[in-house]
Amino acid sequence: MTDDTQPQPQQQPYYPPRPPYDPARPITTEPGTTVWPSGGHVPSGGHVPPPMGPAGPVGAFPAAPTPHRRARRGVGLMAAVALAAAAIGGGTATLVQQWTADGGTSASSAVSGTNVSASSKGTVAGVAQAVSPSIVEISASSNAGKSTGSGVIITGDGEIVTNNHVISGASRISVQTSDGKSYDAKVVGTDPDKDLALIKLEGASGLRTATLGDSSRVRVGDGVVAIGSPEGLTGTVTSGIVSALDRDVTVAKDDGGQDRSQGQQYDPRQGWPFEFGGQQFNGDTGSSKTTYKAIQTDASLNPGNSGGALINMNGEIIGINSAMYSPSSSSGSSAGSVGLGFAIPVNTLKADLDDLRSGGAG
Repeated sequence: MTDDTQPQPQQQPYYPPRPPYDPARPITTEPGTTVWPSGGHVPSGGHVPPPMGPAGPVGAFPAAPTPHRRARRGVGLMAAVALAAAAIGGGTATLVQQWTADGGTSASSAVSGTNVSASSKGTVAGVAQAVSPSIVEISASSNAGKSTGSGVIITGDGEIVTNNHVISGASRISVQTSDGKSYDAKVVGTDPDKDLALIKLEGASGLRTATLGDSSRVRVGDGVVAIGSPEGLTGTVTSGIVSALDRDVTVAKDDGGQDRSQGQQYDPRQGWPFEFGGQQFNGDTGSSKTTYKAIQTDASLNPGNSGGALINMNGEIIGINSAMYSPSSSSGSSAGSVGLGFAIPVNTLKADLDDLRSGGAG
């Protein structure tokens, strides 16, 4: 008997038409947990290809992972990370909490306490740059010799404050500014009792002026900068701190306690004679002397700094340098600064300015 049964064509698996490919988008199952699907239909209407691997039954599609299960795994992973971070340190744990709260993005701000200011305010370089143009070198000449000191510009037309002993007895005063220009100057007024003097440049205008601060606010330990012309080295900058206040310093009322009228030449290398605690330093102050309350500093001062500026870290003048201690060397000349300098408080100057402008007391 012949089998009349005809072979039946094998049915081909049916695949429904696929919509245009659209990149997978995250499915958010609960706050703080995001799942990226590996297949199936996504809310936007797009479709992702099934994962490559062994073929399943004909007509069967790979089952999409249950979002709920993936969400649990994500939460478990995050919890484990958070626990590990807590074991490492509080700062790291804080970042992990921000990561999960933002849905996986990094924290946008730094941990509190890590910001560092990059401003140059309050640095020696910043103070020097701001104030140096207001400090000048003063040369005072007489028939007996020549001395060198410093001064501070307080008005744009050339009023300059310095020590009285810098210009005392001088027949000619010349001034050099920080830009190298030279001017002749005349004495406006002096106050030998405060060791202060005011001079005025001839033909000057548009000068850079200094800012006078408040010496009553100065505290021991404050940072300071000194600018002057030690040994004729114009614009020299040194720095240190305020090491004491209200020192009773006695200085000569003229240049180094030496009488020019008797032909004695002033040697600036011998420092500035002064007395403190009943002792004399850097030579004899002579019979004509005055005492004032001084700011003590360990900023290096040398002959030629006299009349220059002692400046706080805000760039304000807090004192006029007027005396220094310099131990004598075996050769008889001074051996340089050892960190004992003294300055007239700027409030003393401010209280005396009107008198100086009207001729002063001496």
